[in-house]
Amino acid sequence: MPIAFQYRPRFVDIRVRPPREGEAEAREDVRALKPGERRCDNVGCMTPAATRAPKSRDMPSEHYWFCQVHAAEYNRSWNYFAGLSEAQIQARIVEDNTTGGRPTWSFGSGARNREAAASRGAFRDPLGVFTTPGANGAQRAAPDARVGKMERVALADLDLEPGVDGPTIRLRYLELVKRCHPDTNGGDRSAETRLQRVIKAYKTLQKAKLV
Repeated sequence: MPIAFQYRPRFVDIRVRPPREGEAEAREDVRALKPGERRCDNVGCMTPAATRAPKSRDMPSEHYWFCQVHAAEYNRSWNYFAGLSEAQIQARIVEDNTTGGRPTWSFGSGARNREAAASRGAFRDPLGVFTTPGANGAQRAAPDARVGKMERVALADLDLEPGVDGPTIRLRYLELVKRCHPDTNGGDRSAETRLQRVIKAYKTLQKAKLV
């Protein structure tokens, strides 16, 4: 009578060895930034930024840095002519098509050349770099490079206007959190969505160093 077949596994113990002390910390963090990379400017996003987007029409040299997903989301809501009337938009288009938005001067050494215009202050100064205060002391203020589209939206979520100082923003944030939090309004959870927007807006302003 043949001997009964007996299965003998080759590997008796297949348990995975737990990491030794210090090995877990030595593993590379997949979310860590590589040299030369920067993190996406969208609050809470840990992805490296690959695309830049303008902060504002009036600040063409200032940019946000986004990952591809948040760059696409930002571009879908971007409107270069936001806040301008139809007449202003048409005038801007004509100016860009003719001069590229740059100041121009006539050739020659007559009374209307560049040097003569500069001497009598007649050249265009759209950014107010060379503008001196008038009789009433008014002078155009330079735009704050930290206040772009995202910061303006965040300020609007806090019912504030651009130009407010940090303590005002903080006081307004604490007031809205107290008003919208369920623990302070009898357990009413209807304002939770507004509370989340307020918290995200405050984090955006903190990231821009406005608070």
